[in-house]
Amino acid sequence: MAKVMSSFVMHGIGKVGFMEKPIPRPGPNDAIIRTTVALICTSDTHTVAGAIGDRQGLTLGHEAVGIIHELGDVAAASGRFQLGQRVAVSAITPCFACENCQRGYSSQCGGLLGGWKFANIKDGSFAEYFHVNNAIANLAPIPDGLTDEQAAYCCDMLSTGFVASEHANIPMGGSVAIFSQGPVGMMATVGARLRGAGLIIGVESMPNRITLARKFGCDVIVDFTKEDPIEAILKLTGGVGVDSAIEALGSAQTFAACVKVTRPGGTISNIGYHGDGDSVPIPREAWGVGMSDKVIRTALCPGGSERMRRLMRLIETGRVDPLPLTTHRFTFPEIEEAFRMMQSKEDGMIKPLISFA
Repeated sequence: MAKVMSSFVMHGIGKVGFMEKPIPRPGPNDAIIRTTVALICTSDTHTVAGAIGDRQGLTLGHEAVGIIHELGDVAAASGRFQLGQRVAVSAITPCFACENCQRGYSSQCGGLLGGWKFANIKDGSFAEYFHVNNAIANLAPIPDGLTDEQAAYCCDMLSTGFVASEHANIPMGGSVAIFSQGPVGMMATVGARLRGAGLIIGVESMPNRITLARKFGCDVIVDFTKEDPIEAILKLTGGVGVDSAIEALGSAQTFAACVKVTRPGGTISNIGYHGDGDSVPIPREAWGVGMSDKVIRTALCPGGSERMRRLMRLIETGRVDPLPLTTHRFTFPEIEEAFRMMQSKEDGMIKPLISFA
């Protein structure tokens, strides 16, 4: 039986490549998953660019599903899982025991962003096998009717996009502007539709993304290369602004625009990864000099098996089909090329699927 595996790692800021590592072993509460498919996320490219500091030899990746290879004694004794079972794992793997978890902020497990363990504080899932902490709480069996590819979208894209709409406090029939229609922004669009938004405005310029954004539920697309998005959104809402605005890019400029287009008493929901700069400024006047009753919510996607089960149920029942997001397919030995293309969004790349079988 093999004792080593191939991993795709960060070799320092701006540097990636393959590394041979020992196959991990589980602690009593943990599991080892044999990877079957994975997705590359833009946040992986942010990490390599140095957004969370230098990392040497850290395995990248946080969107992957696979087959249970090994279980720790406690996880096995629970009777919930079997070796060889297909499972999905959220990008966020909380302990569900610490103070933040018990307060209801599991994505902040143990401290700021602490639920985000993969490719942050431990090796990620771009490897032939990956380790999952607290398996009982974090492994979600994949229903027979779903493919591994469908389930992989629940790990981050659906969970993050949907929490943006959940936190946006969109009134039934209300209006929402979603800045950026990348994969997370498009899933925020689906979430807004499911939450009952009456007017969904997407801000995007790339033609292939505009086409998909309309498919996923945008009623209107504002192309920021052709018109000022703030002026366009205010015009679309009769000058009053939207009930909710979602920042799905991670840009100080788009965050400021969200504040400017949100009506008094509305909500700005941020799920963008702000990987540059020391601060994100709030436009003072549009913020009502601090007294506009505008709420700013931030979120890291929730973790846990129950979240994953609910997301997979939405795919099972046809409420959402994330597969149009897959624009490119690669094998694991080709992941370095896929990663390079994801950095530049070459060839209209939205999400690349990596197959390990």
